[in-house]
Amino acid sequence: MISTPRLTRRLLSLLLLALPFSLSQMSLAKDLYQDTHTLTSEFGETRIEGTPQRIVTLYQGATDSAVALGITPVGVVDSWLERPMYRYLRDELEGVEHVGLETQPNLEQIAWLKPDLIVATRFRHERVRPLLERIAPTVAQRQVFDFRDSLRMLGEATGREQRANQLLDDWNERVADFRIRIADKLGDEWPQKAAVVRFKSDHVRIYSTGFAGSILDEIGFTQPESIEDEGWGMKLSSKENIPVLNADVMFLLLDPNDPAIMDNYRDWSSHPLWQQLDAVQAGRVYEVDPVSWIMGGGILAANLMLDDLYAHYGFENRGFENQGFENQGLQNPASESEGLENPDT
Repeated sequence: MISTPRLTRRLLSLLLLALPFSLSQMSLAKDLYQDTHTLTSEFGETRIEGTPQRIVTLYQGATDSAVALGITPVGVVDSWLERPMYRYLRDELEGVEHVGLETQPNLEQIAWLKPDLIVATRFRHERVRPLLERIAPTVAQRQVFDFRDSLRMLGEATGREQRANQLLDDWNERVADFRIRIADKLGDEWPQKAAVVRFKSDHVRIYSTGFAGSILDEIGFTQPESIEDEGWGMKLSSKENIPVLNADVMFLLLDPNDPAIMDNYRDWSSHPLWQQLDAVQAGRVYEVDPVSWIMGGGILAANLMLDDLYAHYGFENRGFENQGFENQGLQNPASESEGLENPDT
């Protein structure tokens, strides 16, 4: 025999089910369950039903883009530095599940989260693409550092195209502002040749492409002519190669918490060839944050990188507070593991 309270609850449930949908309920049902659209990405055409609510991001630029769009993913991969997640994103991602490494995501854990959208990259995830697509609709970028395309793709997939376009418009305004300021300040000395140099424990890297390189190109900086590009830049193992680093300005990526890296930096920077570099003699060697310059890979990291440039060139910063980021809780982090442009990953 069913007790009275249980019978009452059951009757109420039946009555609610029998009630006709209101217009707003019908609209919501249509939006969530009937509306479908097709998105074309590096994984071909992907059919997405409704507006994805449970999103898993499998590379840093996608996680950055999600936060910028006001999305809290249900799953993210570990960051390269400052694990498990970059400090500039921690507040927005507090409590979010981690699903392994960018190069080796945990498929079982992803499936357990029951996502309705997975955001991947062909560069990292082509081999597991069939498995990802069995879990949920999966879209992908070709590379990990194209922050514009990552933002547009995620905006289109989630119905946030307007927000994505506004973020890119704001970015374009900041870049245009910086270009005007630096051209006015440097005059005939603009454009400058810029070297993005990262010290490792047993070698040095100079980056020509990737996240930082593409942004510096967009702003108007040029590359040192001596780089023999290997698709991402150049690896230097001997101090005899120091002249390759010659540029008007050097942006230096270090890890003060790694004694081996700092010892290698002191060894190279005390060499006579280092002292002859144009940037060194002119006092234009700036230490910058690896997270925002090569690791973050998204629109928010790009703006943090631009913040650094405003500061190093002494310009009033048209920063996040003027671009709608005041509620993102973003801060310039200070930061090893392998990163975006690592040719071995």
